[in-house]
Amino acid sequence: MNSSAVAPDLMPILSPGRHRSPARGACFMEYASYLAGERWSDHPECTHPLLAALARDVNDLTTVAGRGRLVELIPRVVGLNPTDPAYSDELAALVAAAALPVVSLERQRALAVGLICLLRRTGNPRVAALARTAFDSAPDTERWANRYLESARAPQGSWRRATEAMIHTAAVGIALACIPDPDSLLRGALVDAIDAGERRMPAPRPTREAQLIAG
Repeated sequence: MNSSAVAPDLMPILSPGRHRSPARGACFMEYASYLAGERWSDHPECTHPLLAALARDVNDLTTVAGRGRLVELIPRVVGLNPTDPAYSDELAALVAAAALPVVSLERQRALAVGLICLLRRTGNPRVAALARTAFDSAPDTERWANRYLESARAPQGSWRRATEAMIHTAAVGIALACIPDPDSLLRGALVDAIDAGERRMPAPRPTREAQLIAG
């Protein structure tokens, strides 16, 4: 991955939704597919699927005025596809924790259930810390979710779909929240997700020249 890459000139304008070709505009991930040299798509192989899902939501839910601030982030997702399965859990927890204090009660409860299921599924201390911070900001949601899960049937279906649903619920909730600047919170969640992915990517192997200099 080349984090120092910059977006080329004369690219289509960033806009919501899918686009059949660059002539009709580009969403965040279509832009990424172009930079990666892949087939034009909003689901390019170069980016972790859940990170791409978050990027699509942020792109579509951000206002026209705020969307231009996303362009500089696009090169950072090209090649950002950590293989560590813990990244999916951390990404979902990051976005849910950002959303929990500001979203509507219905979405708070859904995210709280998701966070508790995450905690039960993983021993990741980063997920535990994020969930604790989120629940401290909205303790009633934690109590409600625990009571709900005591009587609810065990969730069925794909865990990836469940985490993607958490991410989507959080992003929509942020966009609709009664806060001064939802665009900045959406962008911040995407930046945090990118940062977390970059930390989980393997370090580049040193070149032979670098090895000779070090030796």
